[in-house]
Amino acid sequence: MAEIFFYQLKGQTPEQVLPALLQKSLERGWRVVVQASSEERVEALDAHLWTWRDDSFLPHGTWRDADAARQPIVLTVNEDNPNGAAVRFLVEGANMPANASAYQRVVLLFDGDDPEAIEVARSRWGQAKSAGFEVTYWQADDRGGWRRQI
Repeated sequence: MAEIFFYQLKGQTPEQVLPALLQKSLERGWRVVVQASSEERVEALDAHLWTWRDDSFLPHGTWRDADAARQPIVLTVNEDNPNGAAVRFLVEGANMPANASAYQRVVLLFDGDDPEAIEVARSRWGQAKSAGFEVTYWQADDRGGWRRQI
C-alpha cells in the first residue's frame, strides 16, 4: 500500500521545493508523475525544471509528448500514469488519484499559508487514514530541510 506524504510549504513555492524532491526520487531509481491543477501550472513547471539549477536539469516531459512513457518525470493534469511511475506528486490542489494504492508514494505539496489549502489537506489526510494508508506530515525546518512531524 502506498505511503501518503503531506508537505506543508511555508513561505515557499512548489518551484522552490519540488525540484529537490524530484531529484531525490530519481536518485532512488523511481519514475515520477507530477499532477498539477491546470495546464498553465504544468507549463510553468516544465520551463522551470529545465533551468532550476545552473549545473543541472531534471529530465522530464509532459503528458502531451509522444515519448511520455519513456520519461523519468512526467508532468500532467490528468490522473493517468503514462510512464509507469512509482511516485506521484500532487501540487496546488490536484486531486488524489483514484488508484493511489498503485503507487509506492503519493506526495501532496500544499500551501501552509493558505487556510483553504490547509483545510483540503486535512480532509485528504482523514480520507487517506480512513482508507488504511500510512500517512506522514512533513514541515520545513529553519535550514531548508524537512522534518517529520508527529
